Amino acid sequence: MTETATANGVRARYEETETERLLTFESEGATAAIAQNVEGYAMLKVRPSADGDELERYYGFDIALDHAAELLGCSPHDLPVPDAAEDMGM
Repeated sequence: MTETATANGVRARYEETETERLLTFESEGATAAIAQNVEGYAMLKVRPSADGDELERYYGFDIALDHAAELLGCSPHDLPVPDAAEDMGM
């Protein structure tokens, strides 16, 4: 499953791999990613890119979005979230 959304100059892509639910953001060449296990119950991992090293883990989706927005240099309110990703977090 893949779903995308674009708003405020930010492009978001949600996809499910064999092991993860992955939400990636791109804006003006900067990237950020939020990952969770495919079962959807583990902490969220924030990375600088989809395949980058984990920077931090969070329970709450809103806090993970704050960190992703910081990496992109924008407000968390500017991040579009595809419908399929809205239930990420614990």
